[in-house]
Amino acid sequence: MSQHVSDEVVAKDMGEIRSGPSSRRHGDTLPHIHKVGTPPKQTLFQEIKHSVVDTFFPDKPFEQFKDQTGGRKFLLGLQSLFPLFEWGRDYNLKKFRGDFISGLTIASLCIPQDIAYAKLANLEPQYALYTSFVCPLVYAFMGSSRDIAIGPVAVVSLLLGTMLTDEISDFKSHEYLRLAFTATFFAGVTQMALGVLRLGFLIDFLSHAAIVGFMAGAAITIALQQLKGFLGIKAFTKKTDIVSVLRSVFNEAHHGWNWETIVIGVAFLVFLLITKYIAKKNKKLFWVAAISPMISVIVSTFFVYITRADKKGVAIVRHVKKGVNPSSASEIFFSGKYLGPGIRVGVVAGMVALTEAVAIGRTFAAMKDYSLDGNKEMMAMGTMNIIGSLTSCYVATGSFSRSAVNYMAGCKTAVSNIVMSIVVLLTLLLITPLFKYTPNAVLASIIIAAVLGLVNIEAVILLWKIDKFDFVACMGAFFGVIFISVEIGLLIAVAISFAKILLQVTRPRTAVLGKLPGTTVYRNILQYPKATQINGMLIIRVDSAIYFSNSNYIKERILRWLADEAAQRTNGSSRIEYAIVEMSPVTDIDTSGIHAFEELYKTLQKRKIQLILANPGPIVMEKLHASKLADLIGEDKIFLTVADAVSTFGPKGEAVV
Repeated sequence: MSQHVSDEVVAKDMGEIRSGPSSRRHGDTLPHIHKVGTPPKQTLFQEIKHSVVDTFFPDKPFEQFKDQTGGRKFLLGLQSLFPLFEWGRDYNLKKFRGDFISGLTIASLCIPQDIAYAKLANLEPQYALYTSFVCPLVYAFMGSSRDIAIGPVAVVSLLLGTMLTDEISDFKSHEYLRLAFTATFFAGVTQMALGVLRLGFLIDFLSHAAIVGFMAGAAITIALQQLKGFLGIKAFTKKTDIVSVLRSVFNEAHHGWNWETIVIGVAFLVFLLITKYIAKKNKKLFWVAAISPMISVIVSTFFVYITRADKKGVAIVRHVKKGVNPSSASEIFFSGKYLGPGIRVGVVAGMVALTEAVAIGRTFAAMKDYSLDGNKEMMAMGTMNIIGSLTSCYVATGSFSRSAVNYMAGCKTAVSNIVMSIVVLLTLLLITPLFKYTPNAVLASIIIAAVLGLVNIEAVILLWKIDKFDFVACMGAFFGVIFISVEIGLLIAVAISFAKILLQVTRPRTAVLGKLPGTTVYRNILQYPKATQINGMLIIRVDSAIYFSNSNYIKERILRWLADEAAQRTNGSSRIEYAIVEMSPVTDIDTSGIHAFEELYKTLQKRKIQLILANPGPIVMEKLHASKLADLIGEDKIFLTVADAVSTFGPKGEAVV
């Protein structure tokens, strides 16, 4: 009873009564029905301006400069380009204490990882250390993330190594090194261009599901690649697919494996995994896992040195060049046959690096509840890699494992990256000769332990539960990486992501609506089985913008709904006389969509069915008037709500519950 009264009050509050031939049914008095508003007409310039601003400047980056003095604008511009000048004003000793401890912690993790990751890129170990010295310094001045730790990462190193060796198979040649610097330069150019042109939304086309699959596949591939150092194999395939790697491993099983190397590798891998397990169980002991790689390097190096295991077949690093980064500006290919490959490899590596960095940055920003400016991140990453390419670095990005350690160690700002960079510099200047006897098996163990975290089984299970298409995208990227190559896996990930977008755009959902008992609310009858359909009417909701890619499908789908319903409603008294299209989810419509509705209108007229539109948005309404489709359908058949349309043309008693 109370529900009935409440609905009557709401209906009464809607205002006056509209009368007339088109608004009466059986002579009943109806509640006031509001006309659908049409937005004011905009000029072409206004429309273009609105579209550009909405697409490229949704964050209103220039809002802070409004009504400011010239000096203030300069200061704000400086802070915008270099966030260091913004948070640096409030920096104090307490924050530095947290950053100092975090910086030392991630330095102890990054140094052994860098030496290992350089092998993935087929480069000498010092180039990874160069990267962890210069790039974090640049990012600290320009980046907007407080938690991200910068340096070489496993996935990008492997991607760079495989793509560069496709161009130059002799990775010990000077041309290979030059091509690595060239790819790094153009990776930075790509990232900076995305930031300057505000095209950051492009990286969102690589779906979360595809990234999960790609990362897991890359982790398996990286781990398999480490079997060369882990087992002491000398003759090893240059291919990355799982079949070629396993064939290479087992072909060398009889005479190519070195048992001393295996003992070292297994022992330290077990140690690393135990420390990771301890840190996972007790978050306060995160430092145990953070320093375990450095402990492994120190202990194994000392062990090999005193036993001279290198003379028994245990492969060692042998040489890490001492000193600070040399200039590499003259080494970059700006012409010749390697310019094209350098650009291609750089664009791919830059996009993957950027995707990983933004994902990591957003994760930790959400955990600490601060905003991350995506375009600033692209600018920072781009500048960082361009400067890096000129100072003997290769592609750097955010490392998830190091960023997690940085976060748990209590970092406050990007100063932790500066501390890490200084430690790496001291390492380059003072102690690199000490890594001479570091066994490759330990480096392989460090990489295997690091990349296992990239295989996210829980995320894959969740994808299966939530969206089967996302699961297919994940598995497609995963199997593409492990069975073909990293590049093909990435291509499959992108292709499946685009395929999902195209499928959703070209085949949008439509739903038949029914009236919830005791209300004037109309909802999907599949979701709400108790919702009842209105006699003589079919109410259909279109859940997408209507474009050339889906307009014909939507028209055919509406006609098919009508045919199916007509077959079910066999009673002559319930023949469908009105087709109501609920358009509240329709954000836009183009000329093809207008044409499709004109054809739909004409087809329904032949079948003696009236077309009624409910709740078209402002853009849609403007285009309905501009195309004269509103006149064709009739202004009296365009309503603010489905309830208004039903109260006007529906059976007696449907107006108010």
